[in-house]
Amino acid sequence: MASKTSKAVQYLRDYVAIPSVNPMGRDDIPANISGEARYAAHLAEQLRGLGLDVEIIGTPERPSVIAEARSADAVDTLMVASHLDTVPVDGMEIDPFDPVVKGGRLYGRGSCDTKSGMAALLDAVGRVLRRGTLRRNLIIVGESDEELSSIGVFDILEHLKARPAQKPDWVIATEPTGLRVVTHHKGIAIARLVAHGRACHSSDPSAGRNAIVAMSRAVLALDALSAEVEKHRDTRLGRATLSIGVISGGHAPNIVPDQARLTMDRRMLPGETPEQVREEIEAALRRHGVEDVEVVECRMEKAPLATPDDHPAVVACQTALQRAGLPIEPGTVAFGTDAGVFAQHALPGVVIGPGSIERAHTAREYVELEQLEAAADLFTAILEA
Repeated sequence: MASKTSKAVQYLRDYVAIPSVNPMGRDDIPANISGEARYAAHLAEQLRGLGLDVEIIGTPERPSVIAEARSADAVDTLMVASHLDTVPVDGMEIDPFDPVVKGGRLYGRGSCDTKSGMAALLDAVGRVLRRGTLRRNLIIVGESDEELSSIGVFDILEHLKARPAQKPDWVIATEPTGLRVVTHHKGIAIARLVAHGRACHSSDPSAGRNAIVAMSRAVLALDALSAEVEKHRDTRLGRATLSIGVISGGHAPNIVPDQARLTMDRRMLPGETPEQVREEIEAALRRHGVEDVEVVECRMEKAPLATPDDHPAVVACQTALQRAGLPIEPGTVAFGTDAGVFAQHALPGVVIGPGSIERAHTAREYVELEQLEAAADLFTAILEA
């Protein structure tokens, strides 16, 4: 079992105790737990303490951290990205910001997703810098807003664009994969539809046009489309999917509604685009004779990831995994990550980190300390290779 006094555990306890809740567009998240600013400032100070060059970029409310360490005999430049934000804490059955260690686990919001990845990384960086064994130029990124729109990734990309000499050769995103190297995942497209009607008094509905009824017809069209979407298949990732997540509309029972809104999630396979997703939705609406409903937005929230098995990022991780006696077979995950966004912008990479996605976002989120320690050893091996 991992020692409770190990450096990785100390780091993780500090991180969990610092709230960094993504407001997710809500206005009911208390200010004292909302946003990444407190965590970003703490992390930047720690990185400076290790002797790294550090910058905080982005907005004061949604900052990201980028730090760099260089090696005189570097074989390449690696960027390790671990997001700073967590999901909200509604419904948690434990104190989300009290990092309790019990039964070989550390509990708290973000302990698994994904403050453990950053804690293991900083433990590893400290080791290799003390030993003088860093063999790769290293860029450490703590990005904001991974849980919603990846604001931080785009801030990082703009920062790197202005510094072409700093561009990494490959990327690791430290999401919870149980220390499996993940090379493929689906992308996420978010589509928003609006139904337009004409309001009138409900005593004479025929004088108006009911937007909720129009949107109901759109729901049936989308439900039929989902069966077609699932015929799109990838040999590794399986089927594409469509899911309606939010629907709303109307003002009062005695008013015929003039507007209704729908938000849907479309899981994309490599090669699919948000433009194609928009086109298939619009075609489905036309096919089912749905009028007064338009697709007002269709954007890619996370790009798919499809890194070849022989890419240097995969080989480097497999070499370190083999040294650690861990499985080396490339894997897939069902969730999207910022690795896909980076890859979309010519920064290829993989996803690997401690913990299980089944523990992320849960009412009793935790990470196993053995996984945390193993991750620190793994990152050490990668940095020294």
